[in-house]
Amino acid sequence: MPIITLTTEWKPNDIYSGIIKGKLCSLCPGTLIIDNAGGIPAFNIAHASFVIRNTYANYPEGSVHIICVHSEAAKGHDYLAVKAKGHFFIGTDNGIFNLILNSEPDEIIKIDTGGISDELEIFAKAAAAIVSGKELSQLGNQLKALTEMYPLRATIEKNVIIGSIIFIDSYGNAISNITRDVFFRVFENREYRIMMQSTRNYTDTLSLNYNDVSNNTLLARFNRLDLLEISINGADVCEVLSIEIGSVVLIESKFKTPANNQLF
Repeated sequence: MPIITLTTEWKPNDIYSGIIKGKLCSLCPGTLIIDNAGGIPAFNIAHASFVIRNTYANYPEGSVHIICVHSEAAKGHDYLAVKAKGHFFIGTDNGIFNLILNSEPDEIIKIDTGGISDELEIFAKAAAAIVSGKELSQLGNQLKALTEMYPLRATIEKNVIIGSIIFIDSYGNAISNITRDVFFRVFENREYRIMMQSTRNYTDTLSLNYNDVSNNTLLARFNRLDLLEISINGADVCEVLSIEIGSVVLIESKFKTPANNQLF
């Protein structure tokens, strides 16, 4: 069964989801339409790209992923259909495709809108065409490159890792851009201290699970995405420590002072 996913900045009670789903049901009946994620912060393509980058590969190859985040086309930002890694992506060339894929796609097509200005109709028709078996080249003209935008990466400076929070999940867990590979490249077989917001808020241990530490205790773990996550067992770490997107995570060689990660 063909699959079309939707990743949008729309609230659950908005009308736009119903509009595009209705169009898709009319254009390609029998297709499974899935809400991959909704309520993405408006215009936040970094947030949307993180969600899509870490979810799309769980769907069967050949799935079509419609992206309605900051999707109104502006000068120089065309509507695109992109094929990459066995999947199809439809959205606006505002940098989000590059953030999702971080690699060269197999094919980039500037969608021929036929004079239509409504991106929901444009996206629905393009998705229906792909599901029906049309070649991507039939949707418009081929392009050679995407608008470039690259994710913020952690840096290494003199055996210190400086990262930042790039995503906060529904439980208030703060996910950083520090990968497992980067961490162990610097601190394998070495003692370390992972600090968040202040030198007073730290842990010197990596946990596997949240309940590896006592309640209300700061912890750090590598999540299913192999990204370093900062949490508090039984509490919202972002609320307790005033963490937000962009907050710095600092990892350095362990000091001689004793650990003090019991927060309250």
